[in-house]
Amino acid sequence: MSKTEKIIENFDQYVMGNYRRYPIVFEKGKGCLLWDVEGGKYLDFFSSWATTGLGHSHPGVIEAVKEQVEKMIHIPNIYYTEAQGELAYLISKISFPGKTFFCNSGAEANETAIKLARRYGAKKGKYEIITMRGSFHGRTLATVAATAQEKYHEGFEPLPQGFQYAKFNNIKSVEKLISEKTVAIMLEPIQGEGGIHVATQEFLFALRKICNEQDIILIFDEVQTGIGRTGKYFGFQNYKAVEPDVMTLAKALGNGTAIGAVILKNKYKDVLVPGTHASTFGGNPLACSAAIAVLKIIEEENILENVEKQGNYLKNRLEQLKERYPELIKEVRGLGLMLGMELLIDDGSDIISKCLSKKVLFNCTQKNVLRFMPALNVGEREIDAAMNIFEEVIKGIKK
Repeated sequence: MSKTEKIIENFDQYVMGNYRRYPIVFEKGKGCLLWDVEGGKYLDFFSSWATTGLGHSHPGVIEAVKEQVEKMIHIPNIYYTEAQGELAYLISKISFPGKTFFCNSGAEANETAIKLARRYGAKKGKYEIITMRGSFHGRTLATVAATAQEKYHEGFEPLPQGFQYAKFNNIKSVEKLISEKTVAIMLEPIQGEGGIHVATQEFLFALRKICNEQDIILIFDEVQTGIGRTGKYFGFQNYKAVEPDVMTLAKALGNGTAIGAVILKNKYKDVLVPGTHASTFGGNPLACSAAIAVLKIIEEENILENVEKQGNYLKNRLEQLKERYPELIKEVRGLGLMLGMELLIDDGSDIISKCLSKKVLFNCTQKNVLRFMPALNVGEREIDAAMNIFEEVIKGIKK
């Protein structure tokens, strides 16, 4: 029995089977590369759902984590820590003036935003939140209810009430749902799990206008689009005159360490007072130190410029494939290094499996949308290597 087989056998016996797993055991990573326990080397063009934004084992993040581990890993939030305050300052500096709450994941961040909105509207009888069809906001009961995809609801009913679902990029659909009970509108600037659908300038501007006029909180879920993925620090910064009231972050903020964050404008800073919300591990020194390092590295290594450059390069490579294989590829879309390719076949999972057998990691969502989300510091050589293998695979795919 191989080392891989032994690990998987033990894993299957003792770990709950709520994930579909590929039969690979990864042992270490460096940049865009991963190695399995048998010594196989892979190109990672998925980045763990855009979590390892700076690639695996970035030396700057490693150093920050090592330094903090030697001092203190955890302390409860009834005390002050320097790292949490510094990180909150850095986030506000690159986004908008406001205050930040820290938690451990994107789902927790979105749960916080939902609770904030509910509490803000409580005295006015406002509690409904409008979200978008095709959205994804997390796996807690409230965030599952906020996620306007029925497949995530099945088996968990009755779900928490108070969510209304509008059509993405359709302002009239939103307007029809607004009532005296509406307290917030929540959406992703780019729907990730929904298939890499990009919000239009007109749609977001109209939402901002409506929220201003009717005292509705505009919440942007930037769990996947945040921290440089689109070529800007945050997805909303790709749009003119559009800024959220509340923004949720996670994934790439800690480059693999567990952290989530909610930044809210000062208008809402006193909504969640002591006793209304908390997170035991939220904002712990270890996670905050890693996140501080991430933000500093983005500046020091000109990561945003690289995302714009390599994002254009990768998108051009994908567009060239679309021209060569029009019978297979319907559309290429996205911003920066958050790109999707919609196929003209019903299921793209076989393509993902064949690429994996050739040691390149991509992802498929919505059954037929392939996602390309390499590390933000990826280079042309790595893009070329991945795209060459990808083309080898799709050559043999028939519609």
